[in-house]
Amino acid sequence: MAELMVRDGTWTFDGNAVRIVPGRERGVHKLRQDLGEFTVPLAALAGIALEPGRKGGRLRLRLREGADPLLQVTGGGLPDEANPYRLTVDAGRVEVAEYFVDTVRQALMLEQIPDGPADRYLLPGPSVPLSAAGVDGVATFDGERVHLEWRWNTSETKRDWGPRNFTLGALEAVEWRAAAGLESGYLRFRPRGATERLKPEHDPNSIELWGFKKESGTTALLAAAVAARLPHPSAGAGKALPAAPAAPLTPAAPLAPAAPLPSAPTPAAAPAEDHDALLRRLRELGELHRDGILTEEEFTATKAAVLRRFHTGG
Repeated sequence: MAELMVRDGTWTFDGNAVRIVPGRERGVHKLRQDLGEFTVPLAALAGIALEPGRKGGRLRLRLREGADPLLQVTGGGLPDEANPYRLTVDAGRVEVAEYFVDTVRQALMLEQIPDGPADRYLLPGPSVPLSAAGVDGVATFDGERVHLEWRWNTSETKRDWGPRNFTLGALEAVEWRAAAGLESGYLRFRPRGATERLKPEHDPNSIELWGFKKESGTTALLAAAVAARLPHPSAGAGKALPAAPAAPLTPAAPLAPAAPLPSAPTPAAAPAEDHDALLRRLRELGELHRDGILTEEEFTATKAAVLRRFHTGG
């Protein structure tokens, strides 16, 4: 177990997942506070880094592409202070942060987590119901339906359409973009078969956004909640990505269910085993344990034997 507690929040790693709790201090971005506590499974991580700073540093999680609906729908548009995968580390907690990084990196290595794109969302997305306001309208989402209500200052085009309602089945995608320069941002719901793209101020399926105000962060959470319930972007792409490790168990695998479990390294076999082979062995052990083939005691004993080979080189 590794835990890092600072004013900006608390991150805890139990070997299987990172639990993120945002701080409640003044200065913690509203988006992070609205998102609240959530858990990132190890399988969703591509890496972790501690970025040094003048007064401490920043801890940052890097997620696999497509693993998180929030990152997927915002496309890198969140400002740093709103990013829930960034934690400001006080100067006195840098050593704890370094230990946290080492612990997560070791787990990623031992479990051989791929750092490539995910073919499904590995996080559930923000909780619902949600309500979010933009410049000219308010969107609500209850987990099944999206409702758009226009404000007094909306364009005549949108006003003529009246309030909008969408079921999840009627939507092909949801899009969120932050404003850039003089270009407005938007929260857009794209119905199936729709091809026309109007500017946000005239699109009856969009709410216009100006800048990244605190309120705009909630529109990003609502977009992520909808995206999490729609088909993953990789669906129908013609090249589904493997959800399991690339090297499956084979009848010749050393740890097949019928094989006796070694309690110590076998000297004759050690010279032939390099680090890659030992890492594959660890991955296979984890699969057998998850499938219930190995008991907790068997898994612990065999894993310890493999780790001894890993650290001694045989």
